[in-house]
Amino acid sequence: MRRMFFLAIAAAIFAAAAFGFQNRGTQGGRGQQPTPNADPYANNATPGTTQFPLAAPAGKDSNAFNVAPPGAVNQGPFDPLKWKYGNAFDAPAGSKIWNPVKLKMMQGGKVTGGTLFNSTDPAIYCAMANAGYDFIWTEMQHDTRDWGAVGRMWRTCPDAKAVPGVRVAYTDEREIQHALDAGALVVVVPTVDTLEEAIEARNWAYFPPLGRRSQGGGQAFDASMWGSVPGGYRNTINDNVVLILMIETLEGLKNADAIAKVPGVTAVFAASGDLGNFSGYRQTTPDYERAINIVHDAAIKAGVRLCGPVAWRDRADFTCFQAGSEVAAITRGVAAELGPLANTQAKPEVGPFAQPRR
Repeated sequence: MRRMFFLAIAAAIFAAAAFGFQNRGTQGGRGQQPTPNADPYANNATPGTTQFPLAAPAGKDSNAFNVAPPGAVNQGPFDPLKWKYGNAFDAPAGSKIWNPVKLKMMQGGKVTGGTLFNSTDPAIYCAMANAGYDFIWTEMQHDTRDWGAVGRMWRTCPDAKAVPGVRVAYTDEREIQHALDAGALVVVVPTVDTLEEAIEARNWAYFPPLGRRSQGGGQAFDASMWGSVPGGYRNTINDNVVLILMIETLEGLKNADAIAKVPGVTAVFAASGDLGNFSGYRQTTPDYERAINIVHDAAIKAGVRLCGPVAWRDRADFTCFQAGSEVAAITRGVAAELGPLANTQAKPEVGPFAQPRR
């Protein structure tokens, strides 16, 4: 009896697994197209049956390094410097920009990112993303949250008015690819000091041939995020990603012109706080203003956008801004909502509320 019971359970598990596999990668079950996915095995309906007519013969040196197969575009000995990149991942002819931030920048408009500094609550993220900003600047340089928490927030409301954006911690393959694979459409890279660092940031932000981002998957490829955009995510994201490099140090100022001219850089950010921190001068002093103007000039010469704090939204040529945090937004919002009723609490003579409030 016990044996029959276990056999019945095993049969049920097998049936459930078979049903799940049959419907894996589809929207709405059988008979529909597989959802977009970067995993080459996710939608393989007939594993083990693929033919490989151009494969090297078993146990034999094919001499592929020196001789190309018939019909190959790249003939002669293999040379990565002379490689002609294929068209498998070209954006379809006539593709249009689907990232509203990139589109607005191309049109010359002013874009603003609201800073999500502390929260990991998807409800707060979604409220900010629908509050009027162009993108959400999710802070990963100065906050301790992890990428799992960020990914959960972004996928909760991918169709919010503001697109997901992030300031990563540093110029790094892991950081930038984590951000993009989770769905970021705006990537801000801090403390870029040299041309080499700018190229590295560009490389991890873009797929080949412009960059070196690997196609490893992530929720950005899912249909619930960007997998179903016109033209497909892989083929169009290079045209839609926004890459902003922050110039914050004296070394960065020295190399600002070269940094701004790196192909793929959308904008340079004149770091209002850290340029003061690294220069030793405060805003409005001649030395500080000279530093900001160096970044300004680099952007103008390179033909890229110029970013800064939202307080500079009326400063000449600045068209891209970082706004305040969620805490600051709540404070301002309540004050605006209450008007003259704000901060009119009664003042008890005794107890904890009798003390002066900060």
